[in-house]
Order: sequence, then C-alpha cells, then structure tokens
Amino acid sequence: MGVWTFVQDQVLGMKWLNRLIGMGLSALGLDVEGRVGGSVQFFLYDVVKITILLCVLIFVISYIQSYFPPERSKKILGRFHGVGANVIAALLGTVLAFMMAVTTLSLPSLIPLRKAVKAALLELHMDEAVDHVTDFAQIASYGVMTTPALVVDGRVVSYGKVLKKDEAKALVGKVRG
Repeated sequence: MGVWTFVQDQVLGMKWLNRLIGMGLSALGLDVEGRVGGSVQFFLYDVVKITILLCVLIFVISYIQSYFPPERSKKILGRFHGVGANVIAALLGTVLAFMMAVTTLSLPSLIPLRKAVKAALLELHMDEAVDHVTDFAQIASYGVMTTPALVVDGRVVSYGKVLKKDEAKALVGKVRG
C-alpha cells in the first residue's frame, strides 16, 4: 500500500473509524451486515467523522485568522491601488468572510461577551441596547476579522477576545468618558 493510498483511506477517509465503530456495534450484538446495523454504523461513523473534520477546520481557520488582525489587513490592502486593489480586497474579504462565518457560527463566546457588556453597562448606569450583529458584511465593514468583537459608538474597542465585565466596563467608560 502506497503512502498516498494510506493517507487517502486511513487519514482522510477514516476507514479505521468505520472499522472501530463496526467492531463496537458487533460486540454489542448488532449485525452490521444487516440493514439496521449497517445504518446505525453509517450514522455513527458520519457523525464522528464530520465532528472531527469540523473541529480541525475550525482550528485551522482560527489559527489563520490570528495572523490577520484589522491593522494587518489594512496594511496589506494599502499596498495596492486601482482595479488590483479592488480584486485583492474582494478576494481577502471573501476568504475572511468565510472564516468569520465558520468561527462566528461555531464560537459560543458571543453570549458571554454580550452578558459581560450588559453587566458593565448596568454598573455604569447606562441603559443601552446591546446588538448582536451576525451580518458578515456589517462585521467586515468595521474591519473586524476575528470575532467576537465589541464596537462602542462605531469604534472597535476589542476583537478576538471574550471580555470580562470589568474589561468591558473599562473600555466602554474610556470611549464614553
């Protein structure tokens, strides 16, 4: 068996996982050659495989995102002018919007950030609404490449970090004076 065949079958195809689940179901007395047993094996195999692949994808995308804070993206785009600048910006925006979609949908950190900001506003005696923006174009319009982000009065004050109440309070207080 060649190296490529091994990578394709065992690493990417996860045939080892299918065999492992089949052995586990057989040990439980389920006939994996029958319709029901085969269906259960296929379901469990696909659920575990997709979960593993999504976790790897999210990790890789988050790692890549850590190299593209808004300042770096602006610096990269500042080198280009004219039609070339528009093409590069569109390509970068498309890739980063996809990465934001994946991480925004996958990160449960948006809820704790919102709670921390609401608690900070309460302590500052500010009765403000806290919006939860999920529109990727609107997120990108702020130059935010890593979520979650906190925007106060149209100014990005934090991104890529779940703030604690005291941190949010300090940032809001600094902007609002």
